[in-house]
Amino acid sequence: MIQLDKQYNPENVEERWIQFWDEKGLAKGDETRPGETFSMAIPPPNITGSLHIGHAFNNTLQDILARWKRMSGFSTLWQPGTDHAGIATQNVVERQLKAEGTNRHDIGREQFIERVWKWRDESGGTITKQLRRMGCTLDWERDRFTMDEGLSKAVREVFVTLYEQGLIYKGDYIINWCPRCHTALSDLEVEHEEKPGKLYHIRYKFKEGEGELVVATTRPETLLGDTAVAVNPDDDRHQAHHGKSVVLPLLNREIPIILDDYVDTEFGTGALKVTPAHDPNDFEIGKRHELPSINVMDIDARINAEGGPYKGQDRMEARDNIVKDLETAGLLVTIEDHVHKVGHCYRCRTVVEPYLSKQWFVKTKPLAEPAIEAVKSKRITITPQFWENTYFDWMENIRDWCISRQIWWGHQIPAWHCKQCDQFTVTREDPTACSGCGSKEITRETDVLDTWFSSALWPFSTLGWPDQTESLKKFYPTTVMCTGFDILFFWVARMIMMGLKFMDDIPFEHVYIHALIRDAEGAKMSKTKGNVIDPLVMMERYGTDALRFTLAAFAAQGRDIKLAEDRIDGYRNFCNKLWNASRFAFMNLEGYNGTCALEKSDNWTLADRWILSRLNATVHEVDRTLTQFKFNEAAHAIYKFIWNEFCDWYIELSKSRLLSDGPEKRIAQNVLIHVLEASLKLLHPFMPFITEEIWQKLPAEGDSIMIAPYPVPDLNATSAEAESRMNILMAVINGVRNIRGEMNLSPKQKLNVTVQCENPDTISEIEKSARYIKELARVEELHLGADKEKPKVAATFVDGNLQGHVDLEGLMDFEEEKKRLEKELKKIEKDFINISKKLSNPEFIKKAPPEVIEKDRKRQDSLSEKRAKLQTHLETIEQAISSLS
Repeated sequence: MIQLDKQYNPENVEERWIQFWDEKGLAKGDETRPGETFSMAIPPPNITGSLHIGHAFNNTLQDILARWKRMSGFSTLWQPGTDHAGIATQNVVERQLKAEGTNRHDIGREQFIERVWKWRDESGGTITKQLRRMGCTLDWERDRFTMDEGLSKAVREVFVTLYEQGLIYKGDYIINWCPRCHTALSDLEVEHEEKPGKLYHIRYKFKEGEGELVVATTRPETLLGDTAVAVNPDDDRHQAHHGKSVVLPLLNREIPIILDDYVDTEFGTGALKVTPAHDPNDFEIGKRHELPSINVMDIDARINAEGGPYKGQDRMEARDNIVKDLETAGLLVTIEDHVHKVGHCYRCRTVVEPYLSKQWFVKTKPLAEPAIEAVKSKRITITPQFWENTYFDWMENIRDWCISRQIWWGHQIPAWHCKQCDQFTVTREDPTACSGCGSKEITRETDVLDTWFSSALWPFSTLGWPDQTESLKKFYPTTVMCTGFDILFFWVARMIMMGLKFMDDIPFEHVYIHALIRDAEGAKMSKTKGNVIDPLVMMERYGTDALRFTLAAFAAQGRDIKLAEDRIDGYRNFCNKLWNASRFAFMNLEGYNGTCALEKSDNWTLADRWILSRLNATVHEVDRTLTQFKFNEAAHAIYKFIWNEFCDWYIELSKSRLLSDGPEKRIAQNVLIHVLEASLKLLHPFMPFITEEIWQKLPAEGDSIMIAPYPVPDLNATSAEAESRMNILMAVINGVRNIRGEMNLSPKQKLNVTVQCENPDTISEIEKSARYIKELARVEELHLGADKEKPKVAATFVDGNLQGHVDLEGLMDFEEEKKRLEKELKKIEKDFINISKKLSNPEFIKKAPPEVIEKDRKRQDSLSEKRAKLQTHLETIEQAISSLS
């Protein structure tokens, strides 16, 4: 006899199957295998990273797709790899050096890079191990790293090609500068937060004659770099000021009044201070009017020599001193409270400074145009579709991409500056002389490339490009890119641009944007709030399968997930339910010498034909929903089938046949084992460990469920007749069970039931299934027919055109039950009144957090529902008392 342990223990199972899948090479992407392909490239996690709930969510969804397609016969590749994470990784190693009493400048660039590689070799593989722990079936033999030799070759090829085509240039530009990390940040690496601030109104007096312009700013320290004041040419208030000039406060420098359409006539006085070196919009105004750009800060955000008496002061210190001096000079009109968005470095949270600097840029508009068309023409689909509008809005207003970073860890820019002719040499191989004048006095650019530059090449560079490999031919373009909305522009848009440019093809056919995981109350998870759910802890506590299924079950498109630990615990119960059902099946296979293949029979019972029809409907639903990336609907369909239909109904309906000795036992065994195996296959992409553990003990063919054929829909396997007949049977059994529960009747108590119905076909169906009703509902006597008399004291259930009556006479003390119900109703009524008063209080609704209000409303609905049920129950008891008196 096949046996399973009494309880499912994930700890004893998971590591064993991870090793088994690895040893068998079951996740290997085979470019020589014929047939359709399915490929994905993992969004490469940072080497500094450790698995968080977002990683667990995203990679669970990807693994579901990979396992499903692999079982469906596709030549499948899920490409693994990690990102070198320039700024983040450098910060980690710099903290180590600081703890040792040194820094990167002391040890030099070469030794620092060696230290980073050493750290990567020792500690950079943490997240890879954790992804294996989750059961992710990536082809680990193909593991790539954005700084490995092959990908570095691809990065250099792309940089040189873009430079040769005039799409990469170095020039003065206003960039986002982090004074802490000492590097430029792209627009996407700046995180904006609303902060309370001040709006300072400052007098700029006219150079000639009386009068002044009042200018409003949130950053008075930048006035040190003002080179003009702008007004809108259509603003009637300033018609007389055209061509005049004003005196820059405190520094007494004469600056012109210029006319520009950018100025908002509705904001303040309609006069705008123009600081080209410290504001991106002012930078554009400055270019239009050929204004000088005066940078008044150094790389630490301290005022430099251009700031006159404020030289050496930190920007915030300078702000305070400038405001004091303006007030002393009578040039400060007023200060207002003002809430505005402040940009912060996405890594260290330092306030970013717009800063004029020489940087390397990619001209993105020529690359963006075909990328926009690829989505508009549906060559690439984005799901949910509403993200397309966001994509178009960003791409149509794209700015040149700043790709240089003033750090040491990363792909050093392959450009050499010539001291003699001031030109750059950009080549695929390291040069020995200037390509322009032949001078040997050339020095390499010290900046490195933005991490996202190498990541943008990920779908094709990981497959061997620029070499034309077999893997590239087989698996590019990839099929799906599954990622979060937060990197739609950081990464997805850039991959589309680079794929179209260098492969002349899209990088993937579908983009699936998953939602954000929040805590149970809907708040964003953060360590400071203490509301983070650690996936590693959850896997240890409940098993990896329970966590994976939870994440899939709540992955509704376009809706953030409210995740609570009790939900994971709930799906652990699902694992236990499946395990116990499988144990039951194995204990009842004695004498069975067949396989899991279905043996067609003319002697299938209604229960057999019904479960096979429901199985086929579930297979069809899972296929439909997974194709549409509706992971939650697929998970729900499988859950409902296994728990409700297979375990709660079919197994119960099969017990008497499995205990018999006749031919019906063999039929029941075959259908049971066939449906169990099909259920395990359906569930495997979601819960790989428990399904492999059970499947290996089945009389099934093959090495692993991971490569067993996934169930496919069969139109001939659906039986509307069997489902309709079974629905009648279930309605009667559920009706009796519900009354048993509502009336607090013992589960062991056998009941007498009368079913009335005008339709003779319905009565006939119930009559045929009387055996099942008596077994599952514990019914002693079952009376059927339209003319059957209703018992004198009865509880009634109704379903469609039938009425069922459970005879209650002699089964309980009705007076005592009435007292109990009245007491419970009194308590519920009190609770309902209290919570209703609370929710009708405008002050509570105004002040309480939305999640608290939502929780109370659910409580109110629950109390209302419970009150209605108890009132119905009480009416039944009162009728019974009346009929007996």
